[in-house]
Amino acid sequence: MPLVIIEVMPKPEILDPQGKAITASLARKGHEGIASVRMGKRFEIELDEQPTEAKLAELRTIAEDMLANSVIEDVVDVRVAEHGESWDAR
Repeated sequence: MPLVIIEVMPKPEILDPQGKAITASLARKGHEGIASVRMGKRFEIELDEQPTEAKLAELRTIAEDMLANSVIEDVVDVRVAEHGESWDAR
């Protein structure tokens, strides 16, 4: 079954305290050269059939209406997963 991946990230102007905590933790553990981390969300939606452009547009609307908080987050990607990209590495 086809899998659609939706990625949501904080808007660029919104502070990301979790990302800042991760950045600081990486530096404390000796990982150099990492200027910043931003943390977002990933949703995986399994479909019954191959997605059409209309279905992907519908999923983007769903993501904008229900999966992202439009005040502080943007839907940055809606795509069909590549082979092996899902949580169970189909």
